[in-house]
Amino acid sequence: MTDSWQLALARWSKAGLVDAATAERIRQFEASHEESSRLRWPILIAVGFGALMLAAGVLLFVSAHWDELSPGSRFSLILFLLVTFHVVGALTVGRFPALGTALHGVGTIALGAGIFLSAQIFNLQEHWPSGVLLWALGAWIGVWLLRDWVQCALAAILTPAWLAAEWIEATKHYWGSEDRILAEWMLLLAITYLTAFFGESRGQVRRAMAWIGGIVLMPAAAFAMVQQVWYSKSKLPAHLWFLGLAVGFAAPLLLAWYWRGKAAWMNAVATFWVAVLALLPGMATTNESTLHYGIRVLGPYLWSGMAALGLVAWGIQESRSERINLGILGFGITILVFYFSQVMDKLSRSASLIGLGLLFLVLAWGLERTRRRLVARVREGAA
Repeated sequence: MTDSWQLALARWSKAGLVDAATAERIRQFEASHEESSRLRWPILIAVGFGALMLAAGVLLFVSAHWDELSPGSRFSLILFLLVTFHVVGALTVGRFPALGTALHGVGTIALGAGIFLSAQIFNLQEHWPSGVLLWALGAWIGVWLLRDWVQCALAAILTPAWLAAEWIEATKHYWGSEDRILAEWMLLLAITYLTAFFGESRGQVRRAMAWIGGIVLMPAAAFAMVQQVWYSKSKLPAHLWFLGLAVGFAAPLLLAWYWRGKAAWMNAVATFWVAVLALLPGMATTNESTLHYGIRVLGPYLWSGMAALGLVAWGIQESRSERINLGILGFGITILVFYFSQVMDKLSRSASLIGLGLLFLVLAWGLERTRRRLVARVREGAA
């Protein structure tokens, strides 16, 4: 709620509805009451850990007694657990909102287990991505009813999971570039989530999106780079290939435009970077010309380095320190991977270890120094 009233106050001040003195008094009043109502991080950790342990304990109990129950009892137990989590969450959300939100989240997570366990109970062997779709629909119903960030985060995870499941199922009989299209889509979606939190467009939901994007960004980038190096010629039908590219490139860009408005032009630049990555040649062979061989070997590393530096510049422009941190991390990983794959095997064992040690020391000192200077610059500009 903190971000909500601050954004509203900024809009009112900009529109001239509230003068500067009144706005400052409102900020001081809210700041004086905010500390007493805000949950400290140990409480948040306790609530999150408790919810996780509760879900794990319930699943362990059910699995231990699963074989002893009849199909009707199994289904009744699943319904009872789902209803219990949400009912208890509804009863506690007024007095302890964090606990109520956590219990509602556990209930939505348990919905997925209930869907697939129900399919097992009744021996249903249908289109398996439909189960993920039902789970995602349950999360979206939670968003509509509860309007909290946990349900939004689950919906933001489960909806792409359903689309990925549909793509995997549709391309299971082919072998070629289907994983590459999936990797590029995951990378673009992670970038879109990461950049949803910027400027005055903040709040718990956007913060959760940024956390999801930040966690997924590096694995998605690594997946996309591996697919770029090792991809094989596409054997997908034309309609699947065009559908995959349309959803993979257009959907994240449209979502970025919805969240960021005119600032989505930077997401368009990121989309262009991924498109060029898809056009880079794959793994090099020794019987190629020197120029072609150099492009194949150095191209992915140079392109990755440009992406890392571009993410740092993006973070500086929009005063987001997490993008600077991720960009610096990506640049360091690119250099290390290049050393391991292209330099280390050409040196003796002792020379390669010495070089690796020196590289780690230089990277740790240089990149950390650069990161701190840039983050301090961003914080000074935001203050």
